[in-house]
Amino acid sequence: MKKREWLIVILPLLVTWSLDRITKIWATGITQLKSYGPVHFVLHHNHGAMLGLFSDLPSVLRIVSLSTGGAFLLATYALIQYLLPIKSLTLRSGLSILIGGIIGNVTDRIIWGYVVDFIVVGTPSLSSPAFNVADALQWVGYGLIVYAIIREGELLWPENNVRKQYWVNMPFQLKYCFILMGVGLSLTLICSVFSYTYMRVTIQELVGNNAFLLNKFLVPFVITFMIISVAFCAILFAVGRLISHRIAGPLYAFERFLHQALEGKADAHLKLRTGDEFKHLEELADEINKRLHQIKKERTVNVIEYKEEG
Repeated sequence: MKKREWLIVILPLLVTWSLDRITKIWATGITQLKSYGPVHFVLHHNHGAMLGLFSDLPSVLRIVSLSTGGAFLLATYALIQYLLPIKSLTLRSGLSILIGGIIGNVTDRIIWGYVVDFIVVGTPSLSSPAFNVADALQWVGYGLIVYAIIREGELLWPENNVRKQYWVNMPFQLKYCFILMGVGLSLTLICSVFSYTYMRVTIQELVGNNAFLLNKFLVPFVITFMIISVAFCAILFAVGRLISHRIAGPLYAFERFLHQALEGKADAHLKLRTGDEFKHLEELADEINKRLHQIKKERTVNVIEYKEEG
């Protein structure tokens, strides 16, 4: 995509996050219920996820895991934007709005340890749970994503533009995947040693060598970190397979083209898939076809001239 189109894609994320931060800062000043018809504003601290889920978990496990989960989703969002095979500004913008809302709530947890909810819709007898602007805009993002998938599903999964197998060159692709996973494991190992030792030393400085408190805080942290690390490595493996497919696929297709061209097949051609690397191979294949056609034509002329002279 062009730079202007990338700006259109990223801008909804920034706007969503900014609107959420501005409204939440305003909401922290609410001291009593404010009603405007069916819409009510009341300050509420949500210590869990959306609609208060997981609020009964220990604070360390809850805040750290939910905040890290948001960062994890942000990294996944960047990968999806890179790997999407079509431009589809509707789909990409929907993803940006959705992630912008999620990051808005993650920012609350990082800064305050809880999410600020302040909007309630309904009547005293029947009302919605408290939510915020980020929650509302996330549903806008979901709607845009569903609309784009329904409308542009054929472009996302075109039958005539999908390789039937993702393991084109399994030794190379597995090597590529394991290298990515190795880098990921190295990073998680460095982060785990730093964060674990930092947390352990900090707790010991505050409360002494209390085994009960150490286990209460460190065990949930280790479990959560291991779950996130496994998920991170699994995603790296999947991303490695996709990216290596975009590398191995064009080379495999070009190799097939060369075999067909050398065998003299007139229908030999090279057409790479959307998102493939080495797109210049298509131009090279066209040039090879032209040269082979010219050589064949020159040989035919030479044969005719030879027969006439004979």
